[in-house]
Amino acid sequence: MFSALHNMTSDAALANQTLREETSYKFPSFSASDAVTLGLSLRKRFRATSRHSKGKGLVLSITTIAGHTLFSCTVGDLGHPSGVGDVSLDSWTCLEGMVNVVRRTGHSSFYVEKGMSALGKTPKQLGLAGESRVHGGAYPIWLENAPCCPIAVVACYSGSSEEDHHLVSTTVRDYLHKINRTSDANTAGPSDWLPESEFTSRRPETPYDRHHDDEAEYSH
Repeated sequence: MFSALHNMTSDAALANQTLREETSYKFPSFSASDAVTLGLSLRKRFRATSRHSKGKGLVLSITTIAGHTLFSCTVGDLGHPSGVGDVSLDSWTCLEGMVNVVRRTGHSSFYVEKGMSALGKTPKQLGLAGESRVHGGAYPIWLENAPCCPIAVVACYSGSSEEDHHLVSTTVRDYLHKINRTSDANTAGPSDWLPESEFTSRRPETPYDRHHDDEAEYSH
């Protein structure tokens, strides 16, 4: 999207790094169950941060690219008798604007923000005025075998562009690592866990063995 990022300013470097992450973080599949697991992990991680312990709240959503909600929650309280709340009514509006950026561009809102800043562009110049909000925290979910467009968008908003993006991108990365480890364990052959004597010891040949060999020969 920002092919002119050859002047490696700080914003350009962040944009290029974010783009590399986006192109490498791809899911083999993405179900509603994955969305719930990913969403709960994001919620848990934010609750463990110093920002949350200091009273900061967060709104979180995972939707399909078409806009169907797969997961949604608030971390914190909307209001308090004192008039101070962890999140505000405007938080969900900001979040939806960030999601719109991903739907329009196919890239994370943080990448668009940093790339736009590096090139000295405005949201209006990129066609992102109106209901879009260029603020880090919304991230595309890509499938390995579907390069045409993202399948979903995961987004967090707590008011800090860089920290919201980092929370989402690292959680997506770690969840993918977990999926890959599980897949490797499920595809491991018996020789990976059976004692060698049980797997490799040869039993005496039987008439049935010769019968199967004959069938294989005739099938050719």
